[in-house]
Amino acid sequence: MLDEMRIRDLGVIDDAVVELAPGFTAVTGETGAGKTMVVTSLGLLLGGRADPALVRNGSERAVVEGRLTLDPGSPVVARALEAGAELDDGELLVSRTVSAEGRSRAHVGGRSVPVGLLAELGEDLIAVHGQTDQQRLLRPSRQRGALDRYAGEAVAEPLARYREVYRELREVSATLEELTTRARERAQEADLLRFGLEEVAAAEPVPGEDAELAAEAERLGHADALSSAATLAHAALAGDPADPEGVDAGTLLAQARRAVDAVRHHDERLAALADRLGECGYLLADVAGDLAGYADDLDADPVRLAAVEDRRSVLAHLVRKYGGAEGTLAEVVGWAEAGSVRLLELDGDDERIDELGARETELRARLADLAAEVSRARHAAADKFAAAVSDELAELAMPHARVTFAIGQVDDLAGIELEGRSVAYGPHGVDEVEVLLAPHPGAQPRPIAKGASGGELSRVMLAVEVVFAGADPVPTYLFDEVDAGVGGKAAVEIGRRLAKLARSAQVVVVTHLPQVAAFADRHLVVEKTNDGTVTRSGVKTLNDEERVRELSRMLAGLEDSELGRAHAEELLAAARTARAR
Repeated sequence: MLDEMRIRDLGVIDDAVVELAPGFTAVTGETGAGKTMVVTSLGLLLGGRADPALVRNGSERAVVEGRLTLDPGSPVVARALEAGAELDDGELLVSRTVSAEGRSRAHVGGRSVPVGLLAELGEDLIAVHGQTDQQRLLRPSRQRGALDRYAGEAVAEPLARYREVYRELREVSATLEELTTRARERAQEADLLRFGLEEVAAAEPVPGEDAELAAEAERLGHADALSSAATLAHAALAGDPADPEGVDAGTLLAQARRAVDAVRHHDERLAALADRLGECGYLLADVAGDLAGYADDLDADPVRLAAVEDRRSVLAHLVRKYGGAEGTLAEVVGWAEAGSVRLLELDGDDERIDELGARETELRARLADLAAEVSRARHAAADKFAAAVSDELAELAMPHARVTFAIGQVDDLAGIELEGRSVAYGPHGVDEVEVLLAPHPGAQPRPIAKGASGGELSRVMLAVEVVFAGADPVPTYLFDEVDAGVGGKAAVEIGRRLAKLARSAQVVVVTHLPQVAAFADRHLVVEKTNDGTVTRSGVKTLNDEERVRELSRMLAGLEDSELGRAHAEELLAAARTARAR
């Protein structure tokens, strides 16, 4: 239940506190006083669109805060706690801020949250109905949604299965259409893949092979220079047999070692150096041997060099055609692996088309069965729903009005077979739902958009909501001038039905009818004052005497009219008597 709402710098309202209570609360006030801002404020708390134009002139931001009392076991509490909100003795504080620049922020239980969370919580807390909601009720989609909501699980369960099959059927049909309409393109893609895979398979590339071949080509291309350098280096280290008088590094190193070995026993440091000279001798001998072996193994082979260059050319061609951004053989091999998988898919298209066609036929049959099940459930619920709404209209000064539902399907040769006919299907089934109203005996039922006046439409709207209250209740209902276009006895009956609805839920009504306001348990008035420089509005809770004056104003336009006051007192007495029944 919504206990309190504070509004600051929103529209004409400077700073106002709206104190609500269980039961029926009426909100009245002169035209332009700011009654609509009360509804707008609640809309912001429910995650509605933030319009910077709502911010009061001269203010930086508009702020709306609400205090809710919740059942600890309600899903709203669980969702709020999941978002990190904190409750204060079972109360949840929510707020919405809209800046003049258009920025919007939301808080729940002291935590900053996405605005979408407010809308999510609001769906389970408050049902808002106003002039725009009446227009929405005229749409067939809204009428179908209202019927489905009333039917509950009887429609929801088969409709959920229908939507799952519908989704799969759309996917299968889209894939099948792609396969059949792009057959030529896919055949060309398969030919190109097959050619490329054969080219790669013929070369049998190995990742890293190109780098090895590049190194081998470099070595073969400079074989003479490498051999000459290795031979000269060997001669420098180990001596040249053709020059026995020459001095080599090995001989000089041996002389150095003999020189220090002769006196090494006189000093440990010199002995260590002698050992290191010995190690150098062993290392020099190894290097000299390796140089000799390298020179012997090195062979300037023009035939092998030509073969290496040819292989490198083949691999470079593959990399250019099938390599990726890095240009490596590994990418070529990866392309071939992926291409093989893709070619299998393309080559299997004919078989896949047959499989998908069979699956599509199966899904169409299942969809038809589920559509029929949903349609039967809607027909069954429609009879009960229409009867309940008609009973409510009888209590709203429309005793002879009858509401019925016209449920049909549109013929469509591209659709599915349902009970021997081809019909169109969509995400909500195959039914077109329309609410018909016969306002008096002998009148032909007509769509409410054509057969209902403004006042009758308001009463149909209220009757639907009262029926919903018994089938799918919410804690709080807000009606914004749902009594528009209504007067006289019908207005009294609307007040009576709102009071009845308030026995099981909190009801807040913004109204201009004294007959409706008289039934309220609490009466709030939106007052506007003008100090000459700025207009401000506030919300005041009326006592008994003030309530008589307000109803007199609404009745006669004069707060102190004796006849108006007498009529107001009579209305209040009649309403109290009616509520006591």
